[in-house]
Amino acid sequence: MQSTLPVSQHSLFDDAQALVTGTLLISLGVNLLGTANLITGGTVGIAILLKYFTGVSFGKLFFLVNLPFYILAYKKMGRVFTLKTFLSVGLLSAWSELLPLVFKIGDVNPFYSAVMGGLLAGVGLLILFRHRASLGGVNVLVLFLQERLGWRAGYMQLTIDGAIVLMSLAIVPIDRIAISLLGAAVLNLTLAINHVPGRYGAA
Repeated sequence: MQSTLPVSQHSLFDDAQALVTGTLLISLGVNLLGTANLITGGTVGIAILLKYFTGVSFGKLFFLVNLPFYILAYKKMGRVFTLKTFLSVGLLSAWSELLPLVFKIGDVNPFYSAVMGGLLAGVGLLILFRHRASLGGVNVLVLFLQERLGWRAGYMQLTIDGAIVLMSLAIVPIDRIAISLLGAAVLNLTLAINHVPGRYGAA
């Protein structure tokens, strides 16, 4: 049954706290995945792979990888969505650079890292999505297709993320790839189950 409650707009404060909260959760999830040498999908996964090859920090690479996608975001999703996405990418890049200075994870079980890292990143993305923001890249594409065609963002992103994880076979041990797929499944099922078109009405 569709809700008949009136739709309210998010205030500037609502959006600001959502972008900060969402990106903080995602940065912690990415840190858990990285500590266990796991891979994820999207531009986050691409940045992690590039980090292995170049030694450049994740935060810097993530910011750079997303730059080409802002044109698509502006054309397909509008100016406000693009601005929020740009701010979200910048915040996640900043948190990822600062997190090792204030918080270090020691020995951690890779299965725990996959599940909790995936959950944290999924919840963080859900917060961003509900405030019409994203982390660029694949997020822009799947949100556009969900809004225009009704395709579930989580299921589409799960397929794309799985392909990116499998591309990591050249540099990541097969057992870590398998565990990484678990993390990608947890992340994207969190989105698929909770981010349903029409369920959440605020803009």
